Amino acid sequence: MNPITPNDGRLFNRRDFIAATASAGTGLLLVPTAPAQTPSPVTPNRRHRYALVGTGSRSGMYRQALLQTHAAHHELVGLCDVNAGRLQLAQAQADALGVTGLPAYQAKDFDRMIRETQPDTVIVTTKDATHHQYIIRAMELGCDVITEKPMTTDEHKCREVLDAQRRTGRRCRVTFNYRYSPHRTQVKDLLMSGIIGDILSVDFHWMLDTHHGADYFRRWHSQKANSGGLMVHKATHHFDLVNWWLSAVPVSVMATGKREFYTPKMARRLGLEGAHERCHTCPETAKCSFFLNLAADKGLKKLYLDQESHDGYFRDRCVFRPDIDIEDTMNVQVRYNTGVTMAYSLNAFNAWEGYMITFNGTKGRLEHKEEEHVYLSKDRSAPTSVKADGTYIRIYPLRAPAYQVDIWKGHGAHGGGDQVMLDDLFLPVKPVDKYQRAADQRGGAYSILTGIAANHSFLSGSAVNIADLVANIPLPDYPQMPSHDIPVPMPPRA
Repeated sequence: MNPITPNDGRLFNRRDFIAATASAGTGLLLVPTAPAQTPSPVTPNRRHRYALVGTGSRSGMYRQALLQTHAAHHELVGLCDVNAGRLQLAQAQADALGVTGLPAYQAKDFDRMIRETQPDTVIVTTKDATHHQYIIRAMELGCDVITEKPMTTDEHKCREVLDAQRRTGRRCRVTFNYRYSPHRTQVKDLLMSGIIGDILSVDFHWMLDTHHGADYFRRWHSQKANSGGLMVHKATHHFDLVNWWLSAVPVSVMATGKREFYTPKMARRLGLEGAHERCHTCPETAKCSFFLNLAADKGLKKLYLDQESHDGYFRDRCVFRPDIDIEDTMNVQVRYNTGVTMAYSLNAFNAWEGYMITFNGTKGRLEHKEEEHVYLSKDRSAPTSVKADGTYIRIYPLRAPAYQVDIWKGHGAHGGGDQVMLDDLFLPVKPVDKYQRAADQRGGAYSILTGIAANHSFLSGSAVNIADLVANIPLPDYPQMPSHDIPVPMPPRA
């Protein structure tokens, strides 16, 4: 296994990294700018080269794709992270797959990794607030970029990314796996077909339950400086879906948000003495059903509990602690450039997990619901969380009987979207995609700017114009949708 060899031999932990990057503005511009490399052309005898920065849980699917599924045409040539322990774990996992000696670099040596490993593309799966640093620096050093959503967390960083892409001409791909889930692609297919005519309004409600929803309040996501809050980190998925479903972009946003469930007061209302620092050392684990046992979960133990000595990051902080500054209850109104309006809500403490969305059109209505997890019990004495099969798409024509359509089904994570997206990223020959599911920095920008505008509206109580945050963003590439000007058939008499 290739050893990690920082330049000065010392541990460069998360606090060092944050302090250093804060002093440098764009963070990784800590050394003189190196000349941009020109990646070698991909030929039948040369695999496309990737470096990956960020070796947390989300990076695993990219590593497996490059080291196994798509290894015939691609290779992973370098790893980078702020946590030396997770780097060593990622190296060990690569060794187990037969790829030995995979080079690993600490965050401060990102430039050196690019220089020594010569990747064509950098994959960014770090903490949200640092995405822009690696995206920008990778493009400046001559690499294309694939980044996890959200592309970044505020309007200033968003503009920096857009400027860097325009300046360097490098490609920037934002991985919206929700677009690739078969049933969500099916919604796009139906809307494109004009089955409900042209769309006038949308109602969209997303529910996070007290397992998944609570988890955002344990992790680094619970601080807006890290994640942009759930309006950016989580709702970016949802806002991008709507942009893509409508082939439209947001123009203005009005929103309200609050945190009322994950609070010290709620801890006391639930019978606890109050909030504590973390689950691992909590004196009330027997009383708290929100207890997360890192030591009992082999995966979480290896990835987080065993690596705490390297950067001091706790994966199991109390969900009720007072220093949380993200919202758990959010309501948003959005106006789009096509004239469509949307009412959206996100709540992080619901009894079931999933969403409901309705498109209201000139020829009818499309309803789509997905229940991801619900609680079922025959005798109501032992509720059990199960993966629900409550997904449906229903069409309500004007003045005609409603009907349900057969759902397109997929397999694997995120409704089958992850594998379809990975194929779209890494297959050497890709079929033409009439749905245009691939997204670049333009789609990445418009998806986050709805949530960023919502964050501003939470504070001001006023509507926020997207162009006042970041102006002159080119429109993304979206499929053609039914026009608002074409004739509409007269519905049958009531």
